[in-house]
Amino acid sequence: MSDFKKLLVWQKALALALNVDRVCKKIRNAQYASLRNQLFRAATSIPANIAEGRRQESDKEFARFLRYALNSSSELESHLILARGCEAISDGDFRSLVSQTIRVRKMLYALLRSLVVNEPGTPSPVPVRAHKTARTKLLAGPPKAPGR
Repeated sequence: MSDFKKLLVWQKALALALNVDRVCKKIRNAQYASLRNQLFRAATSIPANIAEGRRQESDKEFARFLRYALNSSSELESHLILARGCEAISDGDFRSLVSQTIRVRKMLYALLRSLVVNEPGTPSPVPVRAHKTARTKLLAGPPKAPGR
């Protein structure tokens, strides 16, 4: 499998984790220490699972790790909702982080669908021709400027 650092979804997930870390550092109240820890752990597990999955030997195994990353993104969103409700984070930080989380989740779903990893007997969610094109775009990362 290729280098995980070239995956646009990994790059976005890493940026999300770094932004969550910055917001967590603003949470000073000791009663929110465990919430701060859970926010950080859920956020960092998203790019970690993408990276670990990319090193697997098959698309089926890669898909398994993408599902773990999806689960972590849902966990992160839940913790963010709680943090906002407790007023541990600002509304602005909440909106920004939830927006990034949803964007990463959508990218994970798209990449997962492009792998066309199905249980036996289930129809393919994406036609094979579309699968190759979509997967190439998702795995390529950001376009490079001409002449580079």
